[in-house]
This record gives sequence, structure tokens and C-alpha cells, in this order.
Amino acid sequence: MSIRTSRQFALFLVAGGIAALANVGSRIIFGYWSTYAMSIVLAYIVGMIVAFMLNRLFVFTTPRNSLHHQVSWFVIVNIAALLQTLVVSLLLARWLFPSFDMHWHVETTSHVVGVLIPVVTSYLGHRYLTFR
Repeated sequence: MSIRTSRQFALFLVAGGIAALANVGSRIIFGYWSTYAMSIVLAYIVGMIVAFMLNRLFVFTTPRNSLHHQVSWFVIVNIAALLQTLVVSLLLARWLFPSFDMHWHVETTSHVVGVLIPVVTSYLGHRYLTFR
């Protein structure tokens, strides 16, 4: 991994961390009036918007493709990441954690783990497809 790639991945992690905080925070808020699964989907949209803006401004600063291309691929890559997040979050919250008799902030803990799962696949998708 080159220094440029290492720096870019580090910036991607920072941008992703900020987007993840927006995602998890908004999921908690959406959870007051929505189901757990729907609040994950809505929160993912919030996180996607934050992530796109931060990645475009600070991480992938010299894309050779059009904004329309970037937005299209960003949505496609994030749909795959959303599916990973949703599956992991639901499996942990509804099955795995309760089977270990874990009851403390199960949905939030499950969602945080779910948001972390697609980090590498998202980076590769955005680097080679979205902001190439």
C-alpha cells in the first residue's frame, strides 16, 4: 500500500467515522417513531449523504468521472453496504445477543457493529467505482 493510498484510507476512515456517528445517532432518533429495521434504513440514508459530501471534499479529491457518475456509483456501493449492515444488525439484535442473554443497548450495539462491517468493501467500491 503506497503512502498516498494509506493517507487516503485514513481520511476515508475519518469521514466514515463521522458518517457512522450521523448514521447511529439518527437511527436512535428514528427509532422513537419507527421500527428497528426501518430506522436503520432511514439512518443509512443520513449517513450516506454525510459520507458522500465528506468523501468528495476530503478523501477522493481528484475524480476523473462526472458528478452524476459519482452519485450513481455511490448509491450502488452503499446499497450493498446497507444490506450488509441491515443483515448483521438484525441477526445480532434479534438472535445472537439475546441467545447470550445480552439485553443492554442491544439494538444500538448491533447497529454499530453492522455499520462497521462494510468498511473495506465500501472503500474499495468508492475508490475504484465511485470516485475513480
